[in-house]
Amino acid sequence: MSLLVVGLSHRSAPVSVLERAALSADAQAKLLQDTLAAEPAAEASVLSTCNRIELYADVDKFHAGVAELSTLLAQHSGVGLEELTPYLYVHYEDRAVHHLFSVACGLDSMVVGEGQILGQIKDGLARSQDLHTAGRLLNDLFQQALRVGKRAHSETGIDRAGQSLVTFGLEQLAAGRPVDVWVKDKRALVIGAGSMSSLAAATLARAGVAEVVVANRTLERAERLAQILSEPGGTGVAARAVPMDAVGDELTRADVVVSCTGATGLVLTEAQILRATEGRTGGLSLLDLAMPRDIDGAAHRIGGVRFVDIESLAEASADAPMAADVDQVRGIVSDEVAAFGAAQRAATITPTVVALRTMAADVVTGEIARLDGRLPELDEKQRAEITQTVRRVVDKLLHAPTVRVKQLAAEPGGAGYADALRTLFDLDPEAVAAVSRADLNELNEPVAKNRGRAS
Repeated sequence: MSLLVVGLSHRSAPVSVLERAALSADAQAKLLQDTLAAEPAAEASVLSTCNRIELYADVDKFHAGVAELSTLLAQHSGVGLEELTPYLYVHYEDRAVHHLFSVACGLDSMVVGEGQILGQIKDGLARSQDLHTAGRLLNDLFQQALRVGKRAHSETGIDRAGQSLVTFGLEQLAAGRPVDVWVKDKRALVIGAGSMSSLAAATLARAGVAEVVVANRTLERAERLAQILSEPGGTGVAARAVPMDAVGDELTRADVVVSCTGATGLVLTEAQILRATEGRTGGLSLLDLAMPRDIDGAAHRIGGVRFVDIESLAEASADAPMAADVDQVRGIVSDEVAAFGAAQRAATITPTVVALRTMAADVVTGEIARLDGRLPELDEKQRAEITQTVRRVVDKLLHAPTVRVKQLAAEPGGAGYADALRTLFDLDPEAVAAVSRADLNELNEPVAKNRGRAS
């Protein structure tokens, strides 16, 4: 395993840099394709959220891989390499696994313990699967990260250490009041219809707002979300959808606005916010969860407006108390990293063991054929008994060494046992490679099924 991750997050870079480095869906796809085309990388996946951008790759050279992945991130983010480099972090092999598992558990989130990161990891895996840039290593890694994250949330109280960004953001807007008391009977405008915006709309509806208006560039998606919210089986709130060009008018009627789109420019300008506050008797609360930002930062200076964005959330969360469960989650992560490393190391010996057993089976088949020529008088029952006996002898001879070599290969530094086995038994390298290729072909079959289980 030569896993490498190069990235930046709210822990390593200011929000202003993260905002400029944010990648659109098209940019992420192009980054994956270009990474795979690069010399050191055999597989690639991107994890992109509102406060992190990470590029994962299976590389054959560490230093060349770091240089290449850093350059590609700079090229596709539009932030110059010299400016970006001081904010980049690098993790390799077990440290890279440890990092992703920690991210999946919410330990590295802006709000510790939030669970939405699992959906974002799933999206990253699905994207790399769809583009065929993830092979065995990254498929195994991301799917195991999802399982580790679920385990952390089910076995510990990490959820108590923090909430989703939506809940945390609304609590900041409420300024110490219970969110359900603060939002009661208010009119909410939600801009965007993606996962974060949908979560915001549902959270506001359950908290007791009088109405939710959903605006989105694709009106059909906004209508679908509004319908789900208003259905009796949903939240039952009054909800309707509007096109994006109606946002300015809706802003004048809204009390609470949550925006999270994939737009590259501002969705709400200073002029629109000023117009919405003219003659207003109550205040206007704005929550911007987008990266890059949707709402003009000038909103901080407008009277009657309470504005919370990613940057202010980062400052507020720095003082949030850490739950005792965090230590338990860290223990889970450490155990799972060790288990994942052992499984990956053990997997490297499997094609060699299969090739050895195949060679042994071919030897048995050849010797039985030779025996048939020498003793043609043997009947079918005798021939079958001799064949079975020879196979049992070979299986017993190979059982102990192959089991032991798998155990040894799973230990740190065990990669050389596959080479030793190939040398001792003079195995054809192409036979071993053929087993690996067959395994990889089988891997592609259950991808869609696994994606459903990894939700």
